Parts: sequence; C-alpha cells; structure tokens
Amino acid sequence: MTRKKKRPWFAALCALIYPGAGHVYLREWLRAFLWFGFAFLTAYLFIPPEVVQAVESSGWSGYVQASQNLHWEQTLPVLFVSLCNILDAYWSGVRNNRAVQDAAEGTIRCPHCGRKVDDDLDFCQWCTSSLETDATAQ
Repeated sequence: MTRKKKRPWFAALCALIYPGAGHVYLREWLRAFLWFGFAFLTAYLFIPPEVVQAVESSGWSGYVQASQNLHWEQTLPVLFVSLCNILDAYWSGVRNNRAVQDAAEGTIRCPHCGRKVDDDLDFCQWCTSSLETDATAQ
C-alpha cells in the first residue's frame, strides 16, 4: 500500500471541527478513535449533567445559555484536550509527509532521534545508536 502526501493544515481544521476527524483524514484509525474517546471522556467528566439536559431540551438556545454559565474550571480541560488533538493531527500530517518524502528519496532515518543517516554507516552519526537490526527490518 502506497502512502500519499496529506495536507497537515486540513487535518488540523478537521480536528478543530470534530475530535478525531483529522486523524480519520490521515487514515490513522486507532488514533482517531482514541482522540474521540478521550475528548468524549473529558467532556463527560467535566461538563455538568445540567448543561447536557439544557441542550437536549432547548436546543441551540439552551446550549448558548448553558455555555455562558460554565466556569473556566469546567471548560479548560475540554479546550486543552481539543487543542492537543488539533496539534497532534497537524504533526501527524507533517510526519506522514516526511515519511512519504523519505521513501521517495530512499532516505534512511534513525529510529531513535529521527535524523537522516548516511547510507554507508551502520550507526547513527548523531546519537550513535546501532542501525543493524533496524536496517534489516526495512
């Protein structure tokens, strides 16, 4: 299966709209499921049940009114998880693009530090870790 370059900014935008959606765009299914679950669990733990009931009974106007009554201690964890999700989707897209480019160029990277390694060496010239077992696995 060949990998294609993805747009990291679009993955971040999808993650902003819905937790885990950026990872679905990147086809990282497990990460998408975990981020959605983590965001849901955070909202379940920190958002009071009265807010959920107000949204269910009054719709959008109930949501606006209930969100104005939330304290920062209740919204900060949800916002933090959302921000981490967006950043992770962006960096996952960047890593995916780097892996696609390295595969096209035939570049070998150290599995420990992530830097480019010379082809004729059996160790990383940056962190001095051995590449013998990792080079045979590729």
